[in-house]
Amino acid sequence: MTNPFFSFVFKATVLFAITFGLHLAILSFLNYQLLENHIVLSYVLNFILVIKVFGLLYLLRKKYKSQLGFLFLAGSLIKFAVFFIVFQPIFKQDGVVSKLEFASFFVPYVLGLIIETISLSKWLNNLDETSS
Repeated sequence: MTNPFFSFVFKATVLFAITFGLHLAILSFLNYQLLENHIVLSYVLNFILVIKVFGLLYLLRKKYKSQLGFLFLAGSLIKFAVFFIVFQPIFKQDGVVSKLEFASFFVPYVLGLIIETISLSKWLNNLDETSS
């Protein structure tokens, strides 16, 4: 049986790479600058945070089994806080957060949230089946 954490890292890496490529393709198709709005920083930070949150939950899975949902929410809160700490000040320098700036953060954030939610629900279901 494969380690759920390493399986998750592989899936997340592939999905983030594909989504980043699609994001750039859409920007190119619409004739926007590809690497503006801190898109690379956003994808990298969101990817790192997703891996760290999932890894932390994996490490704490036995000791805090009944609190994993709350820990997941805390991880999501931390990722959202990164937006306000890192990205919002950068995006607000001109006084407004444009749709492109918002998308450069929100697309990888939502992708990470979806990947984490699906992976954790599958993983926790398997965890329950093996402990029964």
